[in-house]
Amino acid sequence: MVIVQCGGTGLLGRALVASLGAAGATLVAVSRDRTKLDSVLASGLAAGQHLHPEQADITDEASVSALRDRVLAAHGRIDGLVFNAASRPMRSERDTVATWQESMKVNATGLFVTLRTFADAMAAQPAGGSIVNIASIQGMVGANPWLYEGSAMGSVPDYFFHKGGMINLSRHYASLYGPRKVRVNVVSPGGIYNPAHPQPEPFLGRYGSMTMLGRMARADEIGGAVVFLLSNAASYVTGVNLPVEGGYTAK
Repeated sequence: MVIVQCGGTGLLGRALVASLGAAGATLVAVSRDRTKLDSVLASGLAAGQHLHPEQADITDEASVSALRDRVLAAHGRIDGLVFNAASRPMRSERDTVATWQESMKVNATGLFVTLRTFADAMAAQPAGGSIVNIASIQGMVGANPWLYEGSAMGSVPDYFFHKGGMINLSRHYASLYGPRKVRVNVVSPGGIYNPAHPQPEPFLGRYGSMTMLGRMARADEIGGAVVFLLSNAASYVTGVNLPVEGGYTAK
């Protein structure tokens, strides 16, 4: 399978690259930062995985179209898309309107441009394709200020807006492209523990108490759901938002 992944250099992006590479995909990993991307792919390439770095600006329709054309020219088809790109410039509830507008470039416009461009390409293929968008449980529930009490952490409004919008835009495209054999689904992770920059107590304990498994996720625990939704094992699954969050939203 030829899979395009947008957003591959962050904590979750690196884990998704590892999962898709290990699953045997021909993975085209896309980032604005080619140097950082090359570093992420190095170990997988050394292990013989089929990984191909590409640089593109997903906020620019011409750049996304050129990316699509390069992938088709190199590989002959596009079987799947994973949209994991994200920009988080807002730092607080009281941040500027200009910062809110800046966040829309990747998280709203970039999402729209990328989905439409690659869905059209897959719809032109006899076998169709599969799209998996990476949202968040923060697109499903409201903010919980209790989690952040006593820490410098907190929630910001643009992230809730983007991820909620992503979930419903995915349903829109699932309906629109389903008759053309393109499936569109969402994976919504819960909080992911970052060992390089550990979240502080009491946040960790409070967050764990909100889940059924008593802890945050590891980044490598998200990829299985993504691989499943891209695969033929999910051939009759579309328009679904799959939470991968240790039972947070069900508790």
